[in-house]
Amino acid sequence: MKMSNLKTLLLILSLLLVPVVFSEPEAVQHLLRRLDSNRAPASLQEAAAQALLSRLLPTHVSSFVFKIVPMDVCHGHSCFILANYNLSSKHGPEIMIKGTTGVELASGLHWYLKYWCGAHISWDKTGGAQIASIPNPGSLPPVKDEGVMIQRPVPWNYYQNVVTSSYSFVWWDWERWEKETDWMALQGINLPLAFTGQEAIWQKVFMDFNISKKDLNDFFGGPAFLAWARMGNLHAWGGPLSQNWLDQQLRLQKQILSRMLELGMTPVLPSFSGNVPASLKKIRPSANITKLGDWNTVNGDPRWCCTYLLDPSDPLFVELGAAFIKQQIKEYGDVTDIYNCDTFNENSPPTTDPAYISSLGAAVYKAMSEGDKDAVWLMQGWLFYSDSAFWKPPQMKALLHSVPFGKMIVLDLFADSKPIWKTSSQFYGTPYVWCLLHNFGGNIEMYGILDAVSSGPVDARISNNSTMVGVGMCMEGIEHNPVVYELMSEMAFRSQKVKVQEWLKLYSHRRYGKAVHEVEAAWEILHQTIYNCTDGIADHNTDFIVKFPDWDPEPNHKSNTPKRNRMQMILDLDVKRRFLLQDSSSELPQAHLWYSTPEVINALKLFIDAGTNFSGSLTFRYDLVDLTRQALSKLANQVYTNAVIAFREKDVDACRYHGQKFVQLIKDIDMLLASDDNFLLGTWLESAKKLAVDPHERRQYEWNARTQVTMWYDNTKTNQSKLHDYANKFWSGLLESYYLPRASSYFNYLLKSLTENKKFKLEDWRREWILFSNNWQEGTGIYPVKAKGDALAISELLYQKYFS
Repeated sequence: MKMSNLKTLLLILSLLLVPVVFSEPEAVQHLLRRLDSNRAPASLQEAAAQALLSRLLPTHVSSFVFKIVPMDVCHGHSCFILANYNLSSKHGPEIMIKGTTGVELASGLHWYLKYWCGAHISWDKTGGAQIASIPNPGSLPPVKDEGVMIQRPVPWNYYQNVVTSSYSFVWWDWERWEKETDWMALQGINLPLAFTGQEAIWQKVFMDFNISKKDLNDFFGGPAFLAWARMGNLHAWGGPLSQNWLDQQLRLQKQILSRMLELGMTPVLPSFSGNVPASLKKIRPSANITKLGDWNTVNGDPRWCCTYLLDPSDPLFVELGAAFIKQQIKEYGDVTDIYNCDTFNENSPPTTDPAYISSLGAAVYKAMSEGDKDAVWLMQGWLFYSDSAFWKPPQMKALLHSVPFGKMIVLDLFADSKPIWKTSSQFYGTPYVWCLLHNFGGNIEMYGILDAVSSGPVDARISNNSTMVGVGMCMEGIEHNPVVYELMSEMAFRSQKVKVQEWLKLYSHRRYGKAVHEVEAAWEILHQTIYNCTDGIADHNTDFIVKFPDWDPEPNHKSNTPKRNRMQMILDLDVKRRFLLQDSSSELPQAHLWYSTPEVINALKLFIDAGTNFSGSLTFRYDLVDLTRQALSKLANQVYTNAVIAFREKDVDACRYHGQKFVQLIKDIDMLLASDDNFLLGTWLESAKKLAVDPHERRQYEWNARTQVTMWYDNTKTNQSKLHDYANKFWSGLLESYYLPRASSYFNYLLKSLTENKKFKLEDWRREWILFSNNWQEGTGIYPVKAKGDALAISELLYQKYFS
C-alpha cells in the first residue's frame, strides 16, 4: 500500500472514532430520526390501531382504514391526516386515517370521533366513553374534500409521574393496562414512563453483586410503596416482596412494553440513581456509600428509615448502572434509548461546587451510556422548584451541561403553576417538556387552571430561544378531573391557544351526548371558579373530612360576646353560607379554597335541574356526584370551623350542633358517593387482593392498600404519621368506616372538655384515634364494589337539605 493511501485510510479511521458533536436542535433531530428508525414495522402499527378500534368500537371495525406514512408527507413533522375513503360505501371503509406512527393513527381516530361525531372518551373511573352520538356504519360524517392534517407542534407527549405507579397503577392487571395504553394512544401520548416490574430486574442485578434475597427483602418496599423505595426515601415499609410479585410484575411489564411498541410509542425505562441495599456497604467496604438522613418517619425507626446512596463518583456506580441497563435490554430487547433518573430529587449533593455537581451528572450519564451507547437522560425538574435554595443558576447549569447536547431532556414538572423555563433561560439551552402536575397523592378534588393549560405550552414554545420539545402530564394520581386531561392532551396537537369557553361548550356536548343550556351555563361558572385556581398554591386536598386537623383547639384569647348572641351568630353564618376559610389572620386551620362557593353551588343547581335530560349517562352521573361532593366538602370545612369557634367560646350547645352536623355531612357524602361505581373503597381493596396467590399475600396487599390511603407511613402510639392523609380519597366506605369515627371521636373530646371544664386532651384523642387507625389498617372487612342508589335523587335531596 502506498504511503499516501495509508495516510488517507488513517485519517478516515480517526474521523470515524471521533464522536459526532451536534448543536442542540441537530441533536434532538438526530435522536428523533434514530428512534423513528427503530420503530415497529408499519404493518404492525397499523394492525395495533385496528385492534384498538375493535376494542373501542367493534361495530365500526370496517368503517376506518389506517395507514402509516413518512414524516415527509407531514412536512417533516409527526401528524395525522383525515380523509374520505369511499363516501358511497354503506358497508365498507368510509374514513381513511393516515399517521406517522400508530399513536398518530389512534389520535386521528379520536380527533375524528370527537369533532365529527360528537363522542367523548375518558377513563372508565371518570365516566368512561360517550359513544352513543356516533352514527351507524355507512352514515359517518365526511371530512372536507381535501382532507384534514393535524401536526404536532413539538415532538413528544410525555405521560406519568414516578409515583403514579404506586398511587394509581399498583394493583392493575393486563386487562386494566390494555385499557390504559388504548387511552394513552387516543390522547396522543408517545413518550410514556414504563416503570412496572423493575424490582425483578434489580433482583437479578444485585444478586450478581452477591446481594442475597434476604438483603433485598430489607431493600424493596411493599407494593403500594415501591415508588418511594425506588427513590431511596424508605426501605422495607410494606414489604417484603414475594417472588410471585416479582415474576408477575415482570411478565406484566413485557406485555405493557410490547403494546407500547406496537403502537409506535417510545417507552421511558428506569435507570440507576444510586439507591443501594445496606448490605452492599459490607460487601464493598471501599465503595463510597453514604447513609442518608430521615425521610418523614416519626422517630427514625431503622426498620425503614435512612437508606443508602452510592456516590456517582465511585466506579461502582457506573458498574451497577450499566449492569442494570444491560439487564433490561436482555429482558425486553432494545426498546428505547430514553431513561429516567432522579438522583438528586429531594436529595441535594453534599456541596454547591459546580465542578463537583458537573462530575456527578457526568457519572450518572456514563452509567447509562455504558449500558446503552445511545442513552438519553430524562430527568424530572422538580428539584429546581422544591429545592430552589440549593439549585441556583451555577448549580443548575453545572448539572444540565454535564452531559453532551441532546443527551438530556428535562421535565418542567410544575409548568402549569410554577414554570422553571421562564426563570432559567430555557433550562440554559437544555431540551425540556412543558408539564402539567396538577394532582398530589391521587386526591379526589375538582381543581385546575384551564386557562394556563390552554396557553402555557404555546407561550413556552413560541418564546425567544425556546428549547421546548414536548408537553406532558405528570400527575401523581390519575382518574379524576377529566376535563383537565382532555384539554392538556389536545395541546400536543395545537399550535394556537385554545379559547377555553368555546372549547368547554363543545366538551360538555361531547361528554354528555347532547347540548343542554343549564349544563353549558354550569360549565361557564366552573371555568371561572373551580377550574381557575390562580393563587399559586399546589392543590393537595386539605378538606377537613379527609385531612382532619391534628391540633389543640384551645383558645389563646377570651371573647366578651354573650353566649346567646354567639350561638345566633354561628347559625346566621350557616344560613348565609359565608365560608371564611381564607381569612389569613385566623389562627384556625385553613383548607384550600380558591373560588366563590355560592357560585359553585349555583352551578350544582344547574346540573341538578338538567339531570332528567341525562338519564343513564355515566359521564353526567360522575360529574354530578363529584360536583355535589365538592360543594358539601367545602361546606363541611366551615362547619368544622364553627364547631371550633363554639368550643373556644365555651358554647356547649353550638359545639354539639356543629360537631353533629359535620358527622352527618360525612354520612351524607358517603351515601352520595355510594351511588356511583367510581367512588368506592371496595374497588381499590378488591383489586389489591385479586393479585395475591395465597392468604399471606392477600393480607399483605390489603394492608398496603388500606395504609396508603390513610396513615401512609409509620406512627407511634401518640404521633400520627407525618404523611397521614397524604393520599386521602373521597370514597364511599372510607368515609363512613374511617373518616367518620375519627371526626366523631374528636368532637366527643371537645364536648367532654367543655362539659367537664377541663383542657382538651389532645394526646388522649391521638392515642385513641391512632389505635383505631392501626386496627383499621389491619382489617379485612368487605366493602361494596357496586353502586347503590339514584345519584340524581340523592344530589337533589342533599342540595335541598344543605343549600336551599
